[in-house]
Formats: sequence, structure tokens, C-alpha cells
Amino acid sequence: MLVKITSNTSGEIIMFAEHLHALFQIIGKECTPRGVFITEQLPEAIAKLHQAVDKEKQELHEAEHQLHKMAHDDEDHNSGKVNVHLAQRAHPLIQMMEWTLKEGGFILWECDKDF
Repeated sequence: MLVKITSNTSGEIIMFAEHLHALFQIIGKECTPRGVFITEQLPEAIAKLHQAVDKEKQELHEAEHQLHKMAHDDEDHNSGKVNVHLAQRAHPLIQMMEWTLKEGGFILWECDKDF
């Protein structure tokens, strides 16, 4: 299922519901069919997403350091499998939120059902 996220100041983005669900959990928003971020809610939402992204980056860095330290080849690492990280999923939403906050706007989302 897709969710359309629209800012009154900076356009729209479309995300898969399962990916947006993870981001909304970080922010503390319910995954309802329709909702809004008002201007006053954006700074806290942005901060929570940045904090989660920074935490993941630190964890990935530490894991990579451990892997090199052990000089061990991980099968998943060599399988060609590409992982999409939280930062990559969150970046479009963070950008939209920052721009909308700068312009004093709001963000709406809508989809067919709870996600």
C-alpha cells in the first residue's frame, strides 16, 4: 500500500506504508488513513528522525569496525544483497519537514486504511 504525503509548501512524496510506518513509530504518530503534522509538531518530529538516523549510523559504523577487526567475510556482505538504511528512507521526509517548517506550513498524509 502507498501513502501520499503532501506539504502545502513543498510538494508531495509517496512512500510504501510499511516504510512510513517505521518512521511514524520513531516520531510517535499513529498510522491512520489520514493525518497531519502542524507546524508546531515539525521540530520535534525532525529531531526524532535525525536522532534515529544518527543512532543507526553509529551502530553501522561500529558493526563495520567489528567486522574489519575480526577479518571475517560475512556471506550476506558478499552476496550482493543491498540493504536500504533508515537514513535513506527518512531523508525525503526529513527534507519535506524541514522545508515545510521553514515556510511555516503543514503536512498531510492519506492512504486507503490504517498502516
